[in-house]
Amino acid sequence: MTKGLKLTDILVTIVIAIAFGIVYILWGPLYYALSPLGLHLDQLVYGMWFIAGPVAYLIIRKPGVAFLAEVAAASGEFLLGSPWGLSVLLYGAVQGLFAELVFMLVRYKKFNLQIAVLAATSSCAGSLLMDAAYGEIGALAAWNLTLLLAARFIGSIFFAGIMAFSLVKVLEATGVTNLVRPSSRADYAALDEDMKG
Repeated sequence: MTKGLKLTDILVTIVIAIAFGIVYILWGPLYYALSPLGLHLDQLVYGMWFIAGPVAYLIIRKPGVAFLAEVAAASGEFLLGSPWGLSVLLYGAVQGLFAELVFMLVRYKKFNLQIAVLAATSSCAGSLLMDAAYGEIGALAAWNLTLLLAARFIGSIFFAGIMAFSLVKVLEATGVTNLVRPSSRADYAALDEDMKG
């Protein structure tokens, strides 16, 4: 498998990002509806904003797609009128970079649930660093900050880890991911066995 991104890879990543950019903008009202309920329930759905990177990586399986997908999804969200304005682009870049670092650490060779969950938690950590830089969480009492952190990490693991992995598995079952991935040795071995049988 070649590591460089081809035009097809970039275009598929952009399509994924556009789809999630729309999801991101539609997700905002749910987040805001949960905010007044307290106990940081809104943080349980925050992880949806990290899903584009892991999904793009699990489908395309090449360096750079997680970062590209998050930046492009954040750009789409911004263009559709994100209430967070330009800061959404910075958040997208940092969250995509943090996911990309996880995939880089495994040299872009793992595509399982565990790696999706690690990327989700890494993106979550990136978002928290951005929150700290913007001064949004520094004044919270220790118990309140702990509650926020727990809720955001749980939501990240569910949406950008488990849900991202499950979504890609569903797409794989349809065969659509074969359009962007080259055949592996295992695929050829299975084909040889079918031909012999």
